Amino acid sequence: MRVKYGIIQKRPDFDFALMSMRTLSVCIYALSAVTCLSAAVEPDQVVLDRYCAGCHNSKVRSGGLDLKAVGTAVSGGNPEMWEKIITKLQHRHMPPPGLPRPDEHTYEQVVASLIKAVDAQAAARPNPGRTASFRRLNRTEYRNAIRDLLAVDVDVASMLPIDETGHGFDNIAVGGLSPTLLERYLTAAQKISRLTMGSPVRSPGGDTIVLPPDLTQEDTLDGLPFGTRGGTVVRYSFPRDAEYIIQIRLSRDRDERIEGLADAHQAEIAIDGVRVKTFSVKPVPLLTDHQHIDSGMEVRLPIKAGPHDVTASFIRKTSALIETARQPYQSRFNAERHPRTQPALYSISILGPYAATGPGDTPSRRQLLVCAPARPSEDEACARKILSTFMRRAYRRPVTDSDLQVPLKFYRDGRGSEGFEAGIEMAIRAILVNPHFLFRIERDPSGTAPQTAYRVSDFELASRLSFFLWSSIPDQELFDVASQGSLHNPAVLEKQVRRMLADRRSQALVTNFADQWLYLRNLESAHPDPRLFPDFDDNLRQAMREETELFFASVMREDRNVLDLLRAKYTFLNERLAKHYGIPHVYGSHFRRVELGNDTERGGLLSQGSILTVSSYATRTSPVIRGKWILTNILGTPPSPPPPLVPQLKETVAGGKSMTMRERVAQHRSDPACASCHNLMDPVGFALEKYDAIGRWRTTDDGLPVDATGSLPDGVRFDGATGLQRALLARPDLFVSTLAEKLLTYASGRGLEYYDAPAVRDLVREAGKNDYRFSSLIIGIVRSPQFQMRSSL
Repeated sequence: MRVKYGIIQKRPDFDFALMSMRTLSVCIYALSAVTCLSAAVEPDQVVLDRYCAGCHNSKVRSGGLDLKAVGTAVSGGNPEMWEKIITKLQHRHMPPPGLPRPDEHTYEQVVASLIKAVDAQAAARPNPGRTASFRRLNRTEYRNAIRDLLAVDVDVASMLPIDETGHGFDNIAVGGLSPTLLERYLTAAQKISRLTMGSPVRSPGGDTIVLPPDLTQEDTLDGLPFGTRGGTVVRYSFPRDAEYIIQIRLSRDRDERIEGLADAHQAEIAIDGVRVKTFSVKPVPLLTDHQHIDSGMEVRLPIKAGPHDVTASFIRKTSALIETARQPYQSRFNAERHPRTQPALYSISILGPYAATGPGDTPSRRQLLVCAPARPSEDEACARKILSTFMRRAYRRPVTDSDLQVPLKFYRDGRGSEGFEAGIEMAIRAILVNPHFLFRIERDPSGTAPQTAYRVSDFELASRLSFFLWSSIPDQELFDVASQGSLHNPAVLEKQVRRMLADRRSQALVTNFADQWLYLRNLESAHPDPRLFPDFDDNLRQAMREETELFFASVMREDRNVLDLLRAKYTFLNERLAKHYGIPHVYGSHFRRVELGNDTERGGLLSQGSILTVSSYATRTSPVIRGKWILTNILGTPPSPPPPLVPQLKETVAGGKSMTMRERVAQHRSDPACASCHNLMDPVGFALEKYDAIGRWRTTDDGLPVDATGSLPDGVRFDGATGLQRALLARPDLFVSTLAEKLLTYASGRGLEYYDAPAVRDLVREAGKNDYRFSSLIIGIVRSPQFQMRSSL
């Protein structure tokens, strides 16, 4: 075989997997992530030197990649190194720009041959990886577990600290339990157990819900009754049958004057959609103190224990918009730039209970108290039944008599002083701080040899499955299947997966997995400069997040091809977001599916306001951040972290001339320390430059035309978001593999290693046979050794 420009030429009887290092020279420039591929069946040192000598130096080896350690062939070992080489080849990072490159067929042939050899080694020596033996429930999992155990929805954000993230998700870096955190869990367990049982309180308490300060309340808000404007609805669990006081307060400006109070308005409070009180709010003389205007806006009324919807809003006035020469701003909250034209709700407070008559008949009591003793002699047996039933679900496994001893001790102490229900409350409190509830525990079976792959138990598999799909505990059906020992049966397992995906609790894959994968949680802290983007408010922020969550949910619920996440010509809009995008004929605050035309600049994740906003700065777009987001979340090749003390982009050049974003980034990229990563990120991020920092379409930036041309790391060039979309879809395996890696990371609760790559490739191949449907990826993950097995220490 001859070598032309250092590139392997096709030959049918050539086995790339058996190439020696003299035959296959793969040089990876570690610091810049640029690679070079050369080959010669009859070694030609001149050719090898010409294309690869620059990579074989001490500087490269100091980057952690020494090709001499690879061995003489794939079969010689070092799979970690070969996986890095495969990744570089798959993403066409080698050879570097400017050097001759092989055609696509040659790339595919080399990659396929290497993968075949590496996967064969992995099959001969399977390594499913090792999850942590003790993994604490994160805040989302804790809240959902409490909801499913006790039918109580609690605000864990006020009880527990925020979770740290690892590998992009907050269900990975959760291990220890510090004394301070244990105290928080004790306090949470006390509140939850008292709320569940409806225990008497020494004195009334209260909760205050404060609305976002940048929430525009000039129109009807989604989820609130027709005929109202502004306000909020709160799902609140009332602890006892009693009287409660509900107070509302109005928003004020910096001078403590109620905003927008130019004429009379009416506010209302409703419980479960039934109006219980209306209030009149009237303007006062100019210099009159506003302190007492809303002091009487409260109502005291009896409410049954359990969850209820508490609504506070204003009765909407009929009005006509005065025609003006310019489109008015949609946002109304800033007293300086676009003040409120009508009063707005600042907070709603719920105080009580007063004059309580009992714990009531609540969903939580019905779910927990599976028996009721008729006489004192039956108390102990009933308590055992209640606690053992509760513990089975809380601990996610069968419970033994020894497990019951500590909760029963707490029960007896509480019963002796305050009665049966007080004893149950004390026992529930003890269970909620037990490590078997707070932690997901997986132990190596006794007698297992070190470094051995073994199958996890059915109960451990059930927990893995429920926390993956629901971010919560197994339900009764899944627990029963695990009890029968049949959950590892492929047909039984697939049936459970499909049932669980159809369940409403699988919404956790949207609000927990997708929100973290796509950085939607960062929208909470996104505050575009109000001087540059005066029309951005919390309404728009919430609408952006809702659009992306509904869009991801549609792909999941309809079991669509996951490539539709990039290419779908539909989205979900309400009037506020539709106006922001310039899409006509969408009215009202409710969201609905909107079909997009083929000629529109919208379609798929890359054009959604949520993604574009979280990948921008407060004052401008950032091709760097957007390019990094695409490389990390779409292509699966995150760039290296930036070096310290990176200078900011210059806005102008000498003489005060404005520069385009492309010119500013190019000047920044001229620094050799920055060029290696920016050469990968920036050309990708430029594709989205025709969307501004809050996702609006534009053709100019600061009076200068926007250039949205760019290229992928493999050299493919494109123009704009549509061109980028086509380039990504031309090689669908890259996006599907990235999504599979993200899902597997989230499902397994650990970062992926080189030995997980064969499993990812296998499940992607299988999903391809089913048109890359969402369920095929989920089923592939659940069937994988990484999900069903574990390596011993």
